[in-house]
Amino acid sequence: MNSEHWINWMPESPQPSTELLLRQDEPAQVDLRCYDQSWFDRGRSGWYILLWWLVQAIAFPLTPHSFHIARIFLLRLFGARIGQGVSIRPTARFTYPWKVDIGDYSWIGDDVVLYSLDKITIGEHCVISQKSYLCTGSHDLHDPAFGLKTAAIAIGNGAWVAADCFIAPGVQIGANAVIGARSNVLSNIPNQQVCWGSPCRPRYFRTYAQ
Repeated sequence: MNSEHWINWMPESPQPSTELLLRQDEPAQVDLRCYDQSWFDRGRSGWYILLWWLVQAIAFPLTPHSFHIARIFLLRLFGARIGQGVSIRPTARFTYPWKVDIGDYSWIGDDVVLYSLDKITIGEHCVISQKSYLCTGSHDLHDPAFGLKTAAIAIGNGAWVAADCFIAPGVQIGANAVIGARSNVLSNIPNQQVCWGSPCRPRYFRTYAQ
């Protein structure tokens, strides 16, 4: 799915007057009583998901900082596909690990959230730095029932997502790209581009020391 679909909440016409922006007593045009995600496939049964959440809440924080292999064992046990030499910090969070693929020698930092309602694929030798949020779920703002939408995220080999970034549903980040700290990535990022901003945009080509 084209990630541009996920930024259709951005203004398409001039903003209304300041007086209208400040009004808070208009009737709600969304009725959350009508919200329905019964169609959504979480990929496992309810008891299995609850068991995973308990394991993650209790076992992950108790593992020493450098015991990556223990956390990787638990993630693999619950269906994640993780390559060799991967580092995962104890405060990283995985909503549904069976929807996550991580390639060899990649790093997942402290307080990273992989909100994996849909597939999240992270390539080899990638760095996802602390407090970054990979979000595969959103809602249809044009739907009065606030319907759920999901789309996969893919991050190419050698990419670096720096600290405290937001990666939107449907985004693909090309191999060896760099996402600057606190960027909001709302559309696809080309290979080997150094990018930053809100929204995140390519700035220059990434080069390497000889």
